[in-house]
Amino acid sequence: MPALTTLPLGTRGNEQSIATDINASGQVAGIIEDDDGGQRAVLYDRRTVELGTLGGSDSYTRGLNAAGDVVGAARNADGHWRAFVVPYGGTMRDLGTLGGNSSYGAAINNAGQVAGFADTSDGYYRAFSSDGEHAPVDLGALGGKISYGAGINNLGHIVGTAATAEGYRHAFLYRPGAGMRDLGTLGGRQSSATAINDQGVIVGASEMPNRRWHAFVWERGRMTDLGALVGYGDSFATAINNAGHVVGTIRLGEERRTFVYRDGKMTVHPGGYGLYLVNAINGQELVIGAQYAGKKFTASTMKSSQPAVVTHGGQDMLVAIAVVLTVATSVMFYRRRYKGVRLAL
Repeated sequence: MPALTTLPLGTRGNEQSIATDINASGQVAGIIEDDDGGQRAVLYDRRTVELGTLGGSDSYTRGLNAAGDVVGAARNADGHWRAFVVPYGGTMRDLGTLGGNSSYGAAINNAGQVAGFADTSDGYYRAFSSDGEHAPVDLGALGGKISYGAGINNLGHIVGTAATAEGYRHAFLYRPGAGMRDLGTLGGRQSSATAINDQGVIVGASEMPNRRWHAFVWERGRMTDLGALVGYGDSFATAINNAGHVVGTIRLGEERRTFVYRDGKMTVHPGGYGLYLVNAINGQELVIGAQYAGKKFTASTMKSSQPAVVTHGGQDMLVAIAVVLTVATSVMFYRRRYKGVRLAL
């Protein structure tokens, strides 16, 4: 069985936890949810550090850089979600909006540049970049009115999802000075990019002509179908490290499986044997997210090099039954981190 390591994020009683990012030093950005559904942004750095809010009731993390700076979103005193950055050892800073009430931080690079999305004065969400000090910059869209920033590399290149003039949403790459580029699809109507490494390799998911979703890798203008290597279900690539190792999730009915694509080989960990939520991978081959056991999420890691376990029908059926019974509450908890954003789960 893959060695899943539970992370001590400081949960108590029935509290749940999810790890959202990990850096080379082993620092972890995470979320704790209490019994009443309240969320708390935390940083694990040999101990759990509560990051607080912007005057409201909740906060969550999304990204972490090499220095330990954390990005995410927190409610302010008016109850609106606002993108934040917490410099390592510092206090939470509101990154502002694009003219509306809300904003969400999604990723941060080693220079402290942030990618995310915010609503404008006319009510549309738009992808933004921020230097962490000044007002965020609207990155535009692909002919439509909506866009979401999801990932950023150390060159300041940003990826995400943007609406086209035809009303579909496509994965994009934004480079300073070059603007936003449509990355296309694998033949379907829509696609979404989630992460980019320092070599400019992008991962995400694309709708297929048959309306299924397949994970992809995009490099030098070419989109490669990772879902075809899986061979079944809907797959979503969520992260990539600088070695080009890709991780993500496979949705097979109500079951969630973890996949790792590295060195040209696809490895799939069946439900119950890998992470239920797959959020990030660092340069030390640690994949991070959460497992689902004991009727709750627990922040956990696993090695990307872990071989897949061979399962048998009886055990597979027990795992499938357990997932069916708990999936409704599981997905609800995960989606609450992204109010107003439709997730591909």
